[in-house]
Amino acid sequence: MNDLTDLYQSVILDHNRRPRNYSVLPTANRVGSGNNPLCGDEVTVYVKLEGDKIADISFQGSGCAISQASASLMTLNLKGKTIAEAEAIAGGVMNLIKTGQVDENELSDLSALAGVHQFPARIKCATLSWHAALNAAKGEAQPVTTEKGSD
Repeated sequence: MNDLTDLYQSVILDHNRRPRNYSVLPTANRVGSGNNPLCGDEVTVYVKLEGDKIADISFQGSGCAISQASASLMTLNLKGKTIAEAEAIAGGVMNLIKTGQVDENELSDLSALAGVHQFPARIKCATLSWHAALNAAKGEAQPVTTEKGSD
């Protein structure tokens, strides 16, 4: 199990050092944002929606390694998905982050976020970008904040 934990930690560190899809998306037609005042995490998620499909997605922001890695992994896993598929994936990720229960067949690289459940104060860091992305995809302009109990 130690090897698996080491692998997950290396995935988090890699995505923090070299976040994927970290940019303003000029073709975005939806934008979602969020902040975690307790930790200082801030994220803006840019979504290009074509019909109900997330044709492209990117993010920008700052914060801890977990928040940045989670946002990076999120963009890779939501690109090309319908809003319903994105909601299902996000639901699985939220459960994974809160419980640590891994179903590698369903979540693959997202399983790296399983260890976050051991650090309850970091759950909001890991879920912030997911909430912002879903808000963007659904056209909800209200920024997400962890102050309102979002997790």
